[in-house]
Amino acid sequence: MPELHADPSLILIVDDSVDTIRLLSGMLKDQCQILFATSGEKGIGLARLHQPALILLDVEMTGLNGYEVCAALKADPTTKDCAVIIVTAHTGMDSEIRALEAGAVDFITKPFNPPVVRARVQTHLRLQQHTAMMRQLANRDGLTGLYNRRCFDEALTQEFERHRRQSLPLALALIDIDHFKAYNDHYGHPQGDVCLQRVATAIETAARRPGELVARYGGEEFVTILPHCDAHDAKKFAERLCEVVRSLQLAHRTSETAELVTISVGVASLVPSVESTTLQLIALADQALYQAKAAGRNRATVSTRP
Repeated sequence: MPELHADPSLILIVDDSVDTIRLLSGMLKDQCQILFATSGEKGIGLARLHQPALILLDVEMTGLNGYEVCAALKADPTTKDCAVIIVTAHTGMDSEIRALEAGAVDFITKPFNPPVVRARVQTHLRLQQHTAMMRQLANRDGLTGLYNRRCFDEALTQEFERHRRQSLPLALALIDIDHFKAYNDHYGHPQGDVCLQRVATAIETAARRPGELVARYGGEEFVTILPHCDAHDAKKFAERLCEVVRSLQLAHRTSETAELVTISVGVASLVPSVESTTLQLIALADQALYQAKAAGRNRATVSTRP
């Protein structure tokens, strides 16, 4: 399951002075893992790639200055949750205000006072860890433990933009437990909750590739984001899901499809473009799910639309 937010154990130092990087690294090496970049542009690239919890960002750099880098990081969905501490030789109120307006959480002045540097970094690392824990709880469905609908919406938007930039296919699988209302009516809601949990675990276990995200879409529906996946491979994944759920051997005496709990899966894949949207991808997968149900359920169907 991919984490969508900052790594709470990683610091990125961005400074065009190698001596400053060495000095700060020496102060902080016992507190966390450290990456470094010698320009604002490289710093933005590393931040997007690794999503550090905390970035120590020098103001006076050639090319992009620290304020510009900070503003760019806060405007990017992949790095907006990284806390930024501005590092500056200026001590005036104007510098502090400008740092905060750019999105920084704190600032450190030169020359460095090592105990102050360590204390401020440790404070913000703890805050980031606490925030990450709270965000993780907020992103989870209480019953199944999967990611929830809000988290799915955020993740799909990010993946859609990433695949648009890279011109790569992105697939979506919408999953519905067949005749679940009849299951609840016959076995009772407590057993229905157990069924949801068992199916959710099976789907999550089957989503093994890096970047695949499984969420509860609503009620007895689940959804899986499949990065770098065309329609052919997405259908193979969906067919495997059907097999995995059948192998649970959960009895369903009132099903019109089988004597076991089964699922129907609708799959869609496209290469995002400037004309396409996440809503179109969802609509295509929903159309395929409707086709799977109309064809008798307990199967995977790929959208026939381009």
